[in-house]
Amino acid sequence: MAIVNYFAAARAAAGVTESEINGSTLGEVISAASSQYPQLVAMLPGCSYLVNGSAQSDLSTEISADDVIDVLPRFAGGA
Repeated sequence: MAIVNYFAAARAAAGVTESEINGSTLGEVISAASSQYPQLVAMLPGCSYLVNGSAQSDLSTEISADDVIDVLPRFAGGA
């Protein structure tokens, strides 16, 4: 499972600082996080994502179990 870190408003919406989420692509991980934390759904379209510290906007990016994904809302560096 990938580690997903939530920052700023995403952290407040999820109610956690990080979680372990299954998914083989960035899009699958984000979708699974949305299902697990429904309050994230409204804010995710305005978020940016870092995968292992590198900005990533392609939701088809492959994700492995040891990857770290950072979810950044607009004011914390998001889109």
